[in-house]
Amino acid sequence: MTSTSWNPDRPWRGIMVATALPLRDDLSVDHDAYAEHVRWLIDNGCDGVVPNGSLGEYQTLTVEERARVVRTAVEAAGDGARVMPGVAAYGSAEARRWAEQAAEAGCGSVLLLPPNAYRADERAVRAHYAYVAEAGVPVVAYNNPIDTKVDLTPALLARLHGDGSVVAVKEFTGDVRRAYEIAELAPGLDPLIGADDVLLELAIAGAVGWIAGYPNAFPATCAQLYHAAVAGDLETAGPLYRSLHPLLRWDSRTEFVQSIKLSMDITGRHGGPTRPPRCPLTGETEAGVRAATEKAIAQGHR
Repeated sequence: MTSTSWNPDRPWRGIMVATALPLRDDLSVDHDAYAEHVRWLIDNGCDGVVPNGSLGEYQTLTVEERARVVRTAVEAAGDGARVMPGVAAYGSAEARRWAEQAAEAGCGSVLLLPPNAYRADERAVRAHYAYVAEAGVPVVAYNNPIDTKVDLTPALLARLHGDGSVVAVKEFTGDVRRAYEIAELAPGLDPLIGADDVLLELAIAGAVGWIAGYPNAFPATCAQLYHAAVAGDLETAGPLYRSLHPLLRWDSRTEFVQSIKLSMDITGRHGGPTRPPRCPLTGETEAGVRAATEKAIAQGHR
C-alpha cells in the first residue's frame, strides 16, 4: 500500500502547506511572525511548508527577501526536509539558482512551474525541468495551465518523469479525471492534491499528498480531513468536506491570497495585507469569505 504520510525519503508527501507570508502594515515581511506560523502549522498536524509559492507572493519579493523566507522556514520547521520552496522564475537559470539555494539550505524538495514567460512547447518544458533538476533536489512539477498557459498533460508528465526530472505533480487543473490517466501513464509519479476544493475527489483517486492553502487558517481540521480522505474513511471525510467546502473553494479563485489571509485574520492568525498589484477584498467577495470563515469557526473547525 502506498504511504500517504510524510516521511524523509519522500518528503513531498503528506500535508505541505503553501504558506501565506505575513506582512506588516508597511508591507515589509514579518519574518518572526512567519517563523511562528510555520511552527504552529507543524504543531497542528501539518507535515511541512511550501514557502515562496504564489500564496506566498513570491513574485513581489526581492532576492534577499525570498532567500531569507526559505532560511526562516527551514529553521522554524526544525528539519529542512519538511520545506519545499517554490523555485519558479521567468528563466530556467534563475529557477536553477533558487533550486540550488534550496539544496544548500537542506530542503527536501522544490516546487517548479513550467516556463511562464511565454507559452512554451514540449521541448522547452522538458529542457527547463531537466536543467533545474540538475541542482540535485527532488522536483515537484506544478501544473497550473490557467495562469501559465502551459499544460502539463498526463502524457507530458509521464515524459518528464521518464526523463528523471520530476518526482511528483501538484495538479491544479481541477480535472480529477487526470489522476487516473497519470497513474496509468506514469505509475511512479506521485500525484499531489493541488487545489483545496477537489481534495476528496483526488484523495479517492490515489493522491499521496496535498499542497494546501486553507490549513493556513484551519490546520487541525484540514489535517483530520486529509487523513480521513486518503484512508478512504468517507464517513468522517464526507461531512467534513461538505462543511468546509464553502471555504475551500476560495483557494481556486483569483482572490485566493487575499481570501486566505482574511480567513487567517478572522481566526486570530496574522495574515495581514497583500502587496500590490493585489488589492484588499471588498464588497461581495469580502463578505463571502468572511461568512464562510465565521461559519467554519461556529462549527468548531480550527
